[in-house]
Amino acid sequence: MRKTKFLWIVISVAAVVVIFWGFFGKRIKVLSVSLNSFKDENLAHTFQHTPEIQPTKKVSKGEKTFQFQKEENVSLAGEFTFESTSYPLKEFMEKTKTSGFLVIQDDVIKYEEYFFGGDENTLFSSNSMGKSFVSALMGIAVSEGYVDSVEDPLGKYIPEFVGTELENIPIRACLQMASGIAFDEDTDMSGFSMRTLMGSPAMKVIAGYGILEEPYTYRRYLSINTEILGEVITNAVGCGLAEYMEEKLWKKLDAGHDAYWTLSSGKELAMGGLSVSLRDYARFARLYLNEGNYNGEQILDREWVRDSLDASAPYSRPGANQDEYNAIGYGYQWWIPEGEEGEFMAIGVYGQWIYVNPAKRVIIVKTSADPDFMEEGYELKHVEFFRAVADGL
Repeated sequence: MRKTKFLWIVISVAAVVVIFWGFFGKRIKVLSVSLNSFKDENLAHTFQHTPEIQPTKKVSKGEKTFQFQKEENVSLAGEFTFESTSYPLKEFMEKTKTSGFLVIQDDVIKYEEYFFGGDENTLFSSNSMGKSFVSALMGIAVSEGYVDSVEDPLGKYIPEFVGTELENIPIRACLQMASGIAFDEDTDMSGFSMRTLMGSPAMKVIAGYGILEEPYTYRRYLSINTEILGEVITNAVGCGLAEYMEEKLWKKLDAGHDAYWTLSSGKELAMGGLSVSLRDYARFARLYLNEGNYNGEQILDREWVRDSLDASAPYSRPGANQDEYNAIGYGYQWWIPEGEEGEFMAIGVYGQWIYVNPAKRVIIVKTSADPDFMEEGYELKHVEFFRAVADGL
């Protein structure tokens, strides 16, 4: 009797496993691959081969390519100083596991070097640098009238938020990472990712978090804010982010390569899922350097670009709330360092950077596979590194 009962238990468990695998097996496999990809020893390969590892959607380039002029690599500044300590540039690049480094001034490539097997044709993962692309798409959606205003409440575009505490949060609060949503980037992200990977709709999951404070009270870096922006754009324009980016941004920038957008449960991962070549990251940065204008065509409204790089609100300023995570200012999904030269940056985990210095007409792109990206002062140290490179040209 006991043996028979045990046998039925085994059969029942096996049946549940089979059913579970039927529903979730593919997702579990994706999760397993993802976890393996983010082991320290696999980071460099992962960030150069994401479209081969994860499901993606292609963002096709146009027929033309804007070509930067190219010179022989200049000699970079020998060192930079951060908090009274000098750091040799070459050693810093090695220590931070740099995989690609591109320096452009006045549309001329002054320095370009690749590591870990990459080259100018390699597509490097954006991680959270992709947030700045979502901001650009929001600006286009506003200019085209699909989104009436960034002051509109989220519930106007996201049905899952209607009747919840998130319904009346303005779009602009999400752009500025000041939505007040009760979410912790460090402790809640893994649970959010697991639930959405297993098939729970992202907006339904986010709607359940509620709010911690009123919008614009405090700046908290929450990647789900960008997921919300992606949903607003998708619902407003009636197509996915990859399709909208291809038509309204990528082909118009005369990109040199197709880009790829990582998918989560079939939808583009707005919080940071792009794979783009270094020169194409620079082409995107050049659009903002030129106030939204590409060779005479105003792709982004000048006012949108200026608002995107405005960190004058109390919660947006560098050092807001004396929070180390807010050491650098923040605009519309762009980071704004303290200084007088109008610098702005896109930043992604594990050391992905776009740095722009309008005063010197300099664009720097640095991709990395650095597991130590959470070290104290990491971002501010990089700002000084970029400034030394720009000053030395």
